[in-house]
Amino acid sequence: MTPSISLFADVQNIYYTCRQEFGRHFNYRALWDELIKGRELHTAVAYAIDRGDAGQMNFQRILKDIGFHVRLKPYIHRRDGSAKGDWDVGITIDLLDAAPSSDIIVLLSGDGDFDLALKRARRDGAQCWVVGVEALTAKSLIDAADRFIPITEAHLLPSR
Repeated sequence: MTPSISLFADVQNIYYTCRQEFGRHFNYRALWDELIKGRELHTAVAYAIDRGDAGQMNFQRILKDIGFHVRLKPYIHRRDGSAKGDWDVGITIDLLDAAPSSDIIVLLSGDGDFDLALKRARRDGAQCWVVGVEALTAKSLIDAADRFIPITEAHLLPSR
């Protein structure tokens, strides 16, 4: 029987950690091809912040063309000058909903806030894998996963 897989991409986290560690962009297609091969896709969702610029809309189209469902949340500017735009609760809910019907859950993020969600998903019988920049991924998240896949040169787009 072909194992089923669900992918959940914390786009902001992957963008900023790859930029900080490598100064390059993440290649979602390369990871997709690596993870989907020999597996049945259950769901794939990329969570992003909507700033409405042309470059970002092109990137979202690329994610859709790869096979991700793209969920957008507006970037909120607060009165005090700070800004907010994260998907932690949405990712957690979707991940936990998918766990009972997925053999493998893959979370693309280094955010330690997801460690409890992975532990819970494992109780539903799903293997939980984390993909992240090793130096910038929370140890608690790595420890909560069945498998950690560090982002390497093979997962990055060529330099421009």
